Amino acid sequence: MSAHAVVRQVLPVPAAVAFDVVHDYAHRLDWDTLLRAASTVDGAAPAKGVEAVCRARWSLGGISFRTRYVTFRRPDLAAVTLTSRSPLFAAWAASMRHRDLDDGRSEVVYTLTFTGSPAVLRRPVEFVALRAFRWETGRRLRALAEHLDPATGGSATRGGS
Repeated sequence: MSAHAVVRQVLPVPAAVAFDVVHDYAHRLDWDTLLRAASTVDGAAPAKGVEAVCRARWSLGGISFRTRYVTFRRPDLAAVTLTSRSPLFAAWAASMRHRDLDDGRSEVVYTLTFTGSPAVLRRPVEFVALRAFRWETGRRLRALAEHLDPATGGSATRGGS
């Protein structure tokens, strides 16, 4: 059994702009509320097969994730899978789908699937982690939308990302 979540957010920019901002590791911390550090291994440009290391803020447990891009199809889809060992997850994968909407806006759909660990604690780990991921992912995507919004002074629209 595994846990699964889908979180959607409308963004005030076209899909290609949002996609590029999300995968710009040099500026990821400008908007990402989950992370305290984010980089690709050896500074590689994001692409299929490239690995990234992301570290959660200390207030969210400080957990480090090493992931590998299994799909990188600009401007509409990127997907990663966990490659590092985790005390809480036997398996973990996520994707972000972008699609253009009317009036220069887009929608991002974040999908997450994971299996809790250790096996004896799988159900309670999944119960707690699923709620935490849903909450934080919603928060992250709202922060991304604000970051991209010229009406709120988003730095990405001024060339800050």
